[in-house]
Amino acid sequence: MVPDKWRCEPTLRRLAWLAAAALALCACSSPAGGTATSPQASASPSAPTSLSAPSVQADGPIWQLKWRTDFPESAPLGAFSDCNNYDRTPAAYCGGLPADVRSQWWAYPSGWPDSATEVHMPLGGYYDPAHTVWISGGQMHIRMFRTTGPIHSAAVVPRASIGLLYGKYVERFRVVNPDSSTGYKSSHLLWPTSYPLKYEVDFPEGEWDSYFCVHVHSIPQGTATKNLCPAAPSWGTWNTTEIEWWPGNVAFYLNGAEIYHVTGKWVPDERMSWIIQNESALNGELAPEHSSAQLNISYVAVYTYAGEKG
Repeated sequence: MVPDKWRCEPTLRRLAWLAAAALALCACSSPAGGTATSPQASASPSAPTSLSAPSVQADGPIWQLKWRTDFPESAPLGAFSDCNNYDRTPAAYCGGLPADVRSQWWAYPSGWPDSATEVHMPLGGYYDPAHTVWISGGQMHIRMFRTTGPIHSAAVVPRASIGLLYGKYVERFRVVNPDSSTGYKSSHLLWPTSYPLKYEVDFPEGEWDSYFCVHVHSIPQGTATKNLCPAAPSWGTWNTTEIEWWPGNVAFYLNGAEIYHVTGKWVPDERMSWIIQNESALNGELAPEHSSAQLNISYVAVYTYAGEKG
C-alpha cells in the first residue's frame, strides 16, 4: 500500500520539477527486484576547521538552539534500517541505529519512491537508507548509487525538526566529486505535515554536477514559484546554508550572508518538517549504470523561534 504521503505529495513535487525544467532552459538562453548492495563506502576529506558560523542578527527574530550535532557518534552502513516507525511524526525512528543516533535521526523508509519516480521521469529512484547512509569521522555520508536499475536514494530527517511552526535550520555540506555526479541531486526542504498541501521551501536544491538554488512554492499564490540561484555556489566546496522562518518571513543564508528573503503569502503558516532529501536528477540527466555520488555533512542544527527582538 502506498503511504498517504505519496498520494498527496506530487502536487508540489511536480511544481519543483517544472521549476527545475524552467531553470535548465534559462541556463541554455517499480523498484527493481533482487537485493540491492551498495558500493564500498569511500573515505572523504575532513571538513575544514574554519567554516562560516551560523548568522547572528542585530535585530529580528530570536532563535533558541533546540538540537545540534557534529556527528560524534558513529553509525555503520546498514544501521539506517527499520525506519518505518511512526513515520513523519516526532516519534519516528530507525530501529537499526545505535541508541544515541536513533534519538536524533529518522530516514525515509526503504521502498518509498523519490520525486523523479513520482513524476514519471525516464529514470527515478527509491529510498534505501540502509545502503546509502552512514556516520563516521565526524560526518554523515550519503552515497547514492545505481547498479542497472533505479537509483538508490536517501532522505534523512532530524527528529528535532519534525512538525515545527517556524524555526532555523543550518547545515554544512559538500559533494565529494561533483564532476562525476551526473544524474544525482538534492532538495533539502521544508515540507508540510498536514493536508491540503500549500507550501514547499527548498534550499539548497540542485543537481550535484551543477549549482544549487532557492525555490519557494506557494499554492496560495496560484501554484507560483520564486527562484534564486546564487552566483556559482559549487556543491564541491564546503558550504553552510541556513533557512530562517518566522511569522511572515523566510530568509535564506549562504556562508553567513543573507541571499534571499520572501514575505507575505510566500511564507508558510503551518507546521513543517525539515527533510535533507537526496535523489534522482529532475533535469533530464540520467545517472550512468554502475555509478555513485556522495554528499558529506559535517554539522546540522535546528533552532526554535522565540519571538522578535525589541
